[in-house]
Amino acid sequence: MPHLIEAAGWPSILLVIASIVGLAIIFERLLALRASRVLPPGLLNDVLAGVRDQGVSPQLIEKVEMGSSLGRILAAGLRNERNSREAMKESIEEAGRAVLVDLERSLSTLGTIASISPLLGLFGTVVGMIMLFGSQNPAGASPAELAQGISVALYNTAFGLVVAVPSMIFYRLFRSRIDRLVAEMEQQAIKLVEVLHGERLP
Repeated sequence: MPHLIEAAGWPSILLVIASIVGLAIIFERLLALRASRVLPPGLLNDVLAGVRDQGVSPQLIEKVEMGSSLGRILAAGLRNERNSREAMKESIEEAGRAVLVDLERSLSTLGTIASISPLLGLFGTVVGMIMLFGSQNPAGASPAELAQGISVALYNTAFGLVVAVPSMIFYRLFRSRIDRLVAEMEQQAIKLVEVLHGERLP
């Protein structure tokens, strides 16, 4: 890696920084967006069983709220189970918006990295061309000088694409995963509201 950075010149440092930040976000989001962490299987059934057995209690709400995004949404509904259906749905929607912000954390940064990396590569390409043709006598430039300018140009173009393509792939993957998780949480929250208001069987 050091010899590649040396061959690509100083513009590649910006791409190295972008790649480090992008990788950190990708690994963090891979862990944070696991379905078992966001949407634990069987949680809604456990909540409904707890309500049926002991009613809505502060202990049950605290237990449900801990540990998952879905739990936070269901807990918001349980806190308002004595209120109207509309008030309960509104509290769930407010909790859902807060959960969505957490799920989307750092995704805008990853999308920005995917967008600007080709531009940073283009910047390095321009710098390489300037090094190649910016001398007083480009026709008399030595082969070593020509090779250095060309390597800076081509390496930076390649580095920009190497950083941008995985960043864009994971950005789209995370967006799709979040949309799917949010849709499932909405369905389970609606079921909770309908069951607690006697409009649906558990």
